Amino acid sequence: MNQIDLVGQTAVVTGGAQGIGYAIAERLVASGAKVALWDMNADLLAAAVGRLGQPAQAFTVNIADYDAVAAAVVDTEAKVGPIDILVHSAGIAGKNAPLEEYDLDEWRRVIDIDLNGAFYVNRAVIPGMKARNYGRIVNIASIAGKEGNPNASAYAAAKAGVIGMTKALGKEVAKYDIAVNAITPATAKTRILDELKPEFIDYMLSRIPRGRFLEVNEAANMVAWLVSRENSFTTASVFDLSGGRATY
Repeated sequence: MNQIDLVGQTAVVTGGAQGIGYAIAERLVASGAKVALWDMNADLLAAAVGRLGQPAQAFTVNIADYDAVAAAVVDTEAKVGPIDILVHSAGIAGKNAPLEEYDLDEWRRVIDIDLNGAFYVNRAVIPGMKARNYGRIVNIASIAGKEGNPNASAYAAAKAGVIGMTKALGKEVAKYDIAVNAITPATAKTRILDELKPEFIDYMLSRIPRGRFLEVNEAANMVAWLVSRENSFTTASVFDLSGGRATY
């Protein structure tokens, strides 16, 4: 493991109790950061903090509720420290169905969590970063946001929105030494697969030239550099993590 120096920095990782979010939190702690895990599942949060130890603290947060997100920023900065780093990993896959059959309430649920939630979290941390003239943000998008996945139109639309938002925000805050980037992972072996039909999982695997799913530590390795001071120039960009699937 390459050493990334994040000593003295405070990071928020949404969806940090499990999956890619937890792997990222683990890597940030190993790099010296204090980490605030934001998640909806209090039991998983407690277990995650127990494994990570003293540098990590748990915050039960519903990212689809802006007031809750704003309150979590205040609470985190009071208990952990000013937020230097945000890794926004929380999200859901949503159900699989053709677009013309897609349930309207399910569409709204996916967009509310995956797109509006990303907006709320980014919006809430930016003022403090601008005031301190420093920040690093990584939004976890998806290869689906670039290419689209059949029968997953809500998820693909939400992740495409996250990519567009990331590019816009990165340009807005570049002069404040705030880097805002996104990564576009292919499917990883996480609990999000539990939401998907087996045939859809097989389809996604067949699209990856590497011939396997993403390992969560591989996402953590990329993110660790993106949130470091060494990433001092690149912003408003999208980093591929699709095992060769991406065509652009």
